[in-house]
Amino acid sequence: MSRRIEVELTSTRDDGTWTWRAAGARQPKGELPGSLLYPGAKVGDVVRADADFAVEGITIVAILPPKGTRPEPERLEIIGSRRDTPGVTTTLVERRGRRREDDRRRDDGDRRRRDDGDRRRRDRGERGERGDRGRQGEQGAGRPRPRTEHPAPEPKTRARRLKAGRVHRADVLAALDDRHRPLAEELLKGGIPELRKTVERLNAKLAADGKSRMSVEVIVDVAEQLAPTLRQAEWWDRAEAALAGVDDIDLRDLRSVVVAADDSARTDETRELAGQLRDAVVHRVDAEHAAWLAEIGEDLDEGRVVRALRLSSRPPKAGAPFPGELANRLAAATAEGLTADISQDRYGTLLEALAFSPVRTHVEPLGVPERVSPALADTVRRVGSRLPHIASRFGIEPAPEPRRRSGPRPS
Repeated sequence: MSRRIEVELTSTRDDGTWTWRAAGARQPKGELPGSLLYPGAKVGDVVRADADFAVEGITIVAILPPKGTRPEPERLEIIGSRRDTPGVTTTLVERRGRRREDDRRRDDGDRRRRDDGDRRRRDRGERGERGDRGRQGEQGAGRPRPRTEHPAPEPKTRARRLKAGRVHRADVLAALDDRHRPLAEELLKGGIPELRKTVERLNAKLAADGKSRMSVEVIVDVAEQLAPTLRQAEWWDRAEAALAGVDDIDLRDLRSVVVAADDSARTDETRELAGQLRDAVVHRVDAEHAAWLAEIGEDLDEGRVVRALRLSSRPPKAGAPFPGELANRLAAATAEGLTADISQDRYGTLLEALAFSPVRTHVEPLGVPERVSPALADTVRRVGSRLPHIASRFGIEPAPEPRRRSGPRPS
């Protein structure tokens, strides 16, 4: 199962691959394909990545673009349904508490009206609500309060995570002799690094009991011979589960299985399975990409420009060009929103959403505020490196992009 880590991009190669290392490490840890990176990636970027920790080694399966820091909490954009609904009429009446002496002395006319209202409610089968502070008063003349019916929102389905079986791993363990089976089980749990720690713990216990220690190098040599077979069996179990649920499993898990196929699919049967899985994932990505473009178009039709900008910065298909017609619509809608008449909070929100959108270089604001608030100036300074043409309109020098220094972290 994949895990979120922070990595630093260290170099790029002619064949399109990049090398990476854990943030703060000294040496490069591995390599990843350039198709996983976001537009504008460069050497030295420290980004979040989804990594797959298999029997041997770490495989990067997805890269998330860096996010800028916000000077204030993120605001929710309230969007109406644009449907006219009948209003709600409420009549507030005095709550009745304990009967007092003056209540008993009310005139007969008030008592008759109250009794008539109680009789009508009993005829309708209604019961008054009782709370901790007594019975609440009735609404005007016993008439039922009109209610506004709203359609229930459609539940948003979340992609389920990949849960692989253990059929092929169980077959491999059953084929091993009794000496190597515990070793293989430890390999499946955490790979060779965890195996070394387990052997060291056992050696410490043997030394405390006065017994001879086990040779770590001999055990590791045997484990390295078993690792390819176990890695293939583990990938086989995951690949079959991924192919069976390719339509609703999380796309990150599917990509991790496809990426690991180059090292784990070594037989004709597993290579054929890997090909089927690649075709299914490509079809799934194309379908999600089309739905992503359609959702951006719907947001623009409804006037949700900020949501469309933020959605455009998270494409499901890495490296796919943004359609020109949709880009022109998004850029025009954003430019129309960047005027001197809107609030400066709204102006800053649009700039933050535009900073990571693929149309950020094609948007020219229709106007800028005459007096810039400190909050808006800070926003322009922070995102100005990605929007230099807009920062120049404000006359603000963009802040340099923060970069972590390489080398070990100070204690």
